[in-house]
Amino acid sequence: MAMGLGLLVAAAGASLDRVAAETRGAATVDRVPAPKPPRGRGEKCVAETDWMRRNHPSALTHQRDSTVHDGIRTQRFSLKGCIDCHAVTGADGQPVTSASPQHFCRTCHDYVAVRVDCFECHASRPVAASPTGAAPHTPESAETVALGDYVRSLGK
Repeated sequence: MAMGLGLLVAAAGASLDRVAAETRGAATVDRVPAPKPPRGRGEKCVAETDWMRRNHPSALTHQRDSTVHDGIRTQRFSLKGCIDCHAVTGADGQPVTSASPQHFCRTCHDYVAVRVDCFECHASRPVAASPTGAAPHTPESAETVALGDYVRSLGK
């Protein structure tokens, strides 16, 4: 019994040593390729790349709170700005939606198995401007119109 337990401990130790070596880069195991998100169109991002990779959820949440709760609209961490700059085009030359695995956000979110729920409400691709520069009119649902009427009535 003790000998069997000793072999089990030795095998587990060897396995842990292998994992530690792989983690340090001594041996490479390419099970899932690391994501390579496409670059944005601008000359530089609103913050350093490493900072954005770590902190973009907090930046977007803070922007959301400032906009929704305080009525402060800035461009620095606006989701629309991110989508406009980081749009990825499909085979048809049109920006892909978040339904596509090519979508900029999904590149990393799929890799780390994090669900992107921003696009349940927000557009996941740039809204094309008309020749006059205005965004195209999209018909509003009856619920949206009613909500707008209600909000406007509060200000009276």
